[in-house]
Amino acid sequence: MVKLSPHEILKHPLITEKTVGVIEKENKLTFIVDKRASRHDVERAFEEIYKVKVEKVNVVITSKGEKKAVIKLKPEYRASDIAIRLGIL
Repeated sequence: MVKLSPHEILKHPLITEKTVGVIEKENKLTFIVDKRASRHDVERAFEEIYKVKVEKVNVVITSKGEKKAVIKLKPEYRASDIAIRLGIL
């Protein structure tokens, strides 16, 4: 198994109308991640890079063949704060 760094795991945020909507409503961020990464790898990488606690990670392979991770933060952290740091909002 290949050991990936946190920055190799999280490729980039996915920015669409729908993903921007769930940032505020559901405290979730959506990222395109490396296909070799598990949901636990994604959780560890996100927590290490952004210094927040993750409640849940859902992953899906898109029709384009990319792996998409929807990351829900714990209630004490706000996804909108990270989105502002990333320049999404």
